Amino acid sequence: MDADEMRRLTDAICTVRCGAAHSEVELHELVKDALERAGFCPVHEARIAPRCRIDFLVGDLGIEIKKSRPDPARLIRQLTRYAACREIAQLLVIAPRGVTLPKAIGGKPVGQIALERLWGISLP
Repeated sequence: MDADEMRRLTDAICTVRCGAAHSEVELHELVKDALERAGFCPVHEARIAPRCRIDFLVGDLGIEIKKSRPDPARLIRQLTRYAACREIAQLLVIAPRGVTLPKAIGGKPVGQIALERLWGISLP
């Protein structure tokens, strides 16, 4: 995925607004809808290796969504498994709160979007 596509994809995801009451399933739907509106064709629960599914695959970008703040060590182990797959060239984590992650895992870039940073005060 080139830089322009990645910017378009992150812009689309940044339109997602979800509250604490949303389930992870609902969050998946919101992200899927945002990506499709932006012209992407996300593959949900994409099988990238035996017993290894990532939440979304958009081209060679793997997207992992977490409903709550993930445990960093556990998330890094999960992303390491994904990065070992040839279908994945880069990874993006979407979670309510940011978590400290390396900039690359297995030589593949890792980005993240913290959804709570998208929430702002709505003024009339």
